[in-house]
Amino acid sequence: MPKASEIKKNAAIEHNGKVYFVKDIAKLTPSGRAGASLYRMRLYDVATGAKADESFKADEMINLADVSRHQVMFSYIDGDEYVFMDNEDYTPYNLNSETIADEIPFITEDTAGMQVVTVDGAPVAVELPASVELVIVETDPSIKGASASARTKPAILSTGLSVQVPEYIASGEKIKVSTTEKKFMSRAEK
Repeated sequence: MPKASEIKKNAAIEHNGKVYFVKDIAKLTPSGRAGASLYRMRLYDVATGAKADESFKADEMINLADVSRHQVMFSYIDGDEYVFMDNEDYTPYNLNSETIADEIPFITEDTAGMQVVTVDGAPVAVELPASVELVIVETDPSIKGASASARTKPAILSTGLSVQVPEYIASGEKIKVSTTEKKFMSRAEK
């Protein structure tokens, strides 16, 4: 059993007899000398999708739920649901767009390395790779001779995500974007 300080985002935990999925974690450090750090977690009930905010002391023990991860590829959108297909046995996994709202700007039919997290067979989240390659659909014209460390400009990507890119990048180019920081990393390999 891990301590609350060891729990990571996208973990599934058992708390108060229910299984929750950890969507976000904030560390709170009280200003008093004897105050122990608190970890405030945004939880989603796997069964109902209801939100819950809970605080745990850093050394409080937490039960992890039984989760499995499946390599998937994005298949199609069905109303409010995104459908992913298992790479091995072609099992479809449907996830509501609200559940994966943070991940949607990085998902395309070409996105490789995605995993669907399931708890007791029910899909609860999508885990993205560390970076994805996306195409720039709109940005200011590139400036010839601009150095790599020069100023940046906004660029809108094929999924609607907006990131800052160096001035030498042009529309139509494929770039690598960090999924955790939502930042430009480099030009994509050709």
